[in-house]
Amino acid sequence: MWSPSPSFYNWIIFIIKGKLPQFKPNKVCKLIKSIYGLKQASIKWYEKLSSFLLRHQYTQSSSDHSLFTKKTDTTFTVLLVYVDDVIITGDSLSEFHNIKAILLSSFTIKDLGQLKYFLGLELAHSLQDISLCQSKYCLDLLTDSGFLAFKPVSTPFNPFCRLHQDSSAHYHDIPSYRILIGRLVYLTNTRPTITFTTQQLNKFLFAHTKKHFTAATRVLRYLKRCLGQGL
Repeated sequence: MWSPSPSFYNWIIFIIKGKLPQFKPNKVCKLIKSIYGLKQASIKWYEKLSSFLLRHQYTQSSSDHSLFTKKTDTTFTVLLVYVDDVIITGDSLSEFHNIKAILLSSFTIKDLGQLKYFLGLELAHSLQDISLCQSKYCLDLLTDSGFLAFKPVSTPFNPFCRLHQDSSAHYHDIPSYRILIGRLVYLTNTRPTITFTTQQLNKFLFAHTKKHFTAATRVLRYLKRCLGQGL
């Protein structure tokens, strides 16, 4: 036989006495403080961080609200925010130390040092320059698409192929085509050689045929030929 614990009795008494909040019809609860895990938490965090940066003379970009800049007579600093990750770049180390100290005074932060990997972008620093590539992202794309074992080609587009809307059979897996093109669009950040082909394929997201899918797979075969290429 089940024997309830003392806390169970306390909970029953708590309900019987009517101490639980009484929700009235046509009323809603107002969220005074955000709680981690709720849908409102992310927007509240963004509002708090953005208002904090604006108070410290940073300017929010109108085209990308996650980008904040601060320009003085001698320095220029850029902050890029992605959820709770912040990238800092610019031309003044003193401003770097200053903004990190200010953030540390209001938030619990962890300095991960020099940027090496961010959202699929790989950065390698040297004394001469900085190289930027997406080799891991590209390798994952080939693996997920099942084209890792296919024979590579030297160009991303067949010059004798003309892409246009026609009455030929549509490609059966519409979502996979759209996902593939979306991932290729993100890859153009460091692979400008596929920009034209990807832009052409992107025109047929809602009316693509087997011919368009074949052209997209040629891009994958081209990427296999030069996985580590970047900027």
